[in-house]
Amino acid sequence: MYMHAVGIPPGEHANKSLPRAFFLLLGVQSLSTLADNAFLILAIARVMEQDGAAWLIPLLKISFTLFYVVLAPFVGPLADAFPKGRVMLLANALKVAALLLLLAGFSPVLAIGLAGFGSAIYAPAKYGLITELLPARALVRANGYFESATVCAVILGTVLGGLLVSRVMPQWDMPFAQPGQAPTALVAGMLVLLCMNTVAMLLSLWVRDSGARYDRHSIHPRALIQRFVRENGVLWRDALGGLSMSVTTLLWGVGATLQLIVLRWAHEALGLPLAQAAYLQGVTAVGVVAGAVLASRWVGLKHAERLLPVGVALGLLVPFLLCISSPWTAALLLMLVGALAGFFVVPMNALLQHRGCTLLTAGRSIAVQGFNENAGMLLMLGAYAGAIALEVPLNLLIGGFGALVTLGM
Repeated sequence: MYMHAVGIPPGEHANKSLPRAFFLLLGVQSLSTLADNAFLILAIARVMEQDGAAWLIPLLKISFTLFYVVLAPFVGPLADAFPKGRVMLLANALKVAALLLLLAGFSPVLAIGLAGFGSAIYAPAKYGLITELLPARALVRANGYFESATVCAVILGTVLGGLLVSRVMPQWDMPFAQPGQAPTALVAGMLVLLCMNTVAMLLSLWVRDSGARYDRHSIHPRALIQRFVRENGVLWRDALGGLSMSVTTLLWGVGATLQLIVLRWAHEALGLPLAQAAYLQGVTAVGVVAGAVLASRWVGLKHAERLLPVGVALGLLVPFLLCISSPWTAALLLMLVGALAGFFVVPMNALLQHRGCTLLTAGRSIAVQGFNENAGMLLMLGAYAGAIALEVPLNLLIGGFGALVTLGM
């Protein structure tokens, strides 16, 4: 339960200030997501530039995701204890520090891990703020806007990442390199991302306080962990909460791994370099935007649980990648896969947010959601890294992930 700030009538606050605050939040989120997705492509290019082992590439994603799981009991209370704009400011400052580490020549696994630390504390703040700014009846529509803008940022971020690792970028020396550090052709791209994260950090200063205030609780680590375990159980035992949690956990885990598999498949099956493979991956996000927009217009919150057949169809489409040899055909299939994913996930995500905010609080429910979804991602990515180390054929991996989604649904 939360209370509005003293002296601000809830209706007036919602009608006059909150729409503007929501769109500012949307802008900060889009810029931050844009930089995050370009960062992953840049980090992959850095690993390849250093002739790193193939299993280091999924390790980049694992490093980014790890803090979402480890810090899950703590980031929800943190997001609820302070104005969420200030939490977002701290998160973006950590991402700025991550780019400085990369510019100093540190391991891309370490640098992207610090960026993941920032993203882990950022997630409950940004999604929790949506549930504070808007009534339940507007959540599907708001999530449609939010997911569409986010996926647009994913598209542009993926394309930007491909551009930043391409030969069109100027070749500069690393300004803060350690003695004996190998040279890199990626400095200009690193500086672009540093500027973007700095702008996102500064914009966070203008994110308005929603006025929501929560009851104070113990911040002792043991108490927080015990409370988090109870809250996790509350959402899983709820009929609609458990359904939406299981669906989003499965899809986030599979989706994060397929992101890397598509890059590898585009290189091995179609002969595309990393920059062009990143562009092809961005086509999937175009479909997600279309699906999210359609869901925001046609699917109400009470109908979200009826969309499970869409998830089954999504799983059945994935193995068709194995039948494709043309980049254009691949783009069409990936766009269709993305459209089904967007149409399916947006209502499920809105349902989970609504049940979580009803049963817990905005920040705590998002922390529980993030823990489960990112634990699924870690599990899938770990399995993928192990499969690479064991030299499991790519065709078998693609078929296996498609079957996992179909049977899971």
